[in-house]
Amino acid sequence: MANPGYGKRSAPSQLPRSERDFAHLPPREASIAAYLDHLPDGADISVKTLAKVLPYGQCALRTALNRLQGAGHLRRGSECVANDEVLLWVTRTFFSRTARDDTWWAAFTRGDVPPEQHQRPTRSRAFVLLAALGRAAPALTLSAADCAALEPRVADWFSRGATEAEVLHALTEGLPTPVHHAAALVRRRLADKMPPERVAPAQRRTLLRTLECGECHAPGSPEALIGGRCGPCRGTPVDAPAGPAGTVPATGVRSRMSEVRAAMTPRSERTGRPTRSRLP
Repeated sequence: MANPGYGKRSAPSQLPRSERDFAHLPPREASIAAYLDHLPDGADISVKTLAKVLPYGQCALRTALNRLQGAGHLRRGSECVANDEVLLWVTRTFFSRTARDDTWWAAFTRGDVPPEQHQRPTRSRAFVLLAALGRAAPALTLSAADCAALEPRVADWFSRGATEAEVLHALTEGLPTPVHHAAALVRRRLADKMPPERVAPAQRRTLLRTLECGECHAPGSPEALIGGRCGPCRGTPVDAPAGPAGTVPATGVRSRMSEVRAAMTPRSERTGRPTRSRLP
């Protein structure tokens, strides 16, 4: 594992693992990506550590990580971790099993990850509670069809701010003996004990996160880091900043200052000859 604040961080909203996750990569990069994918969050994935466990040297690993970055599986950057006393910037290496484009990484940096369109369907919070209801009260064991039919009613409770504990208490407290029809009893209680609206206003957490170039490690905006690399590292020329008339380019500052100093030096010191004073 890496030191606190360093190491692997899994990107959110990834698709389930499959045998074709890294089929688009060359064999070396695919094997390294598969190894990184199975490491837990916080694992040290620096080239020095990887070289100790993988059959590749540090130079080869550095090249492979850069290629994974270009393919949309990896980004390097920093993230602000806040508590009640201090704001601390920590180094992050974000890894995504699902390849992402630059637009997705830009949204991720802003904390606005777009929803995944091909996620495997999962059971809702309401369905899971109903399916597990028999563990809290065996007399209320429901079938899959019953859970699906009652799911919207429990979801309505959650939309009003109710917690799982409140729903369970309302459904299981003071049950009659025996329970003749579990689904009918649950439906009646969900309707009769429906709580009032008490939804608290949502508070959006401000996310502070930056990305950096995978080669020179210079920080930059996600839009400028195409494929995880900045313009100069991609070979894009950088125009010199414009200035007022007479501005000296940064490359000519030293020579210009030397000329200014020479002009300010007395002529006798420049030539090394003593000056003659004229007698009246």
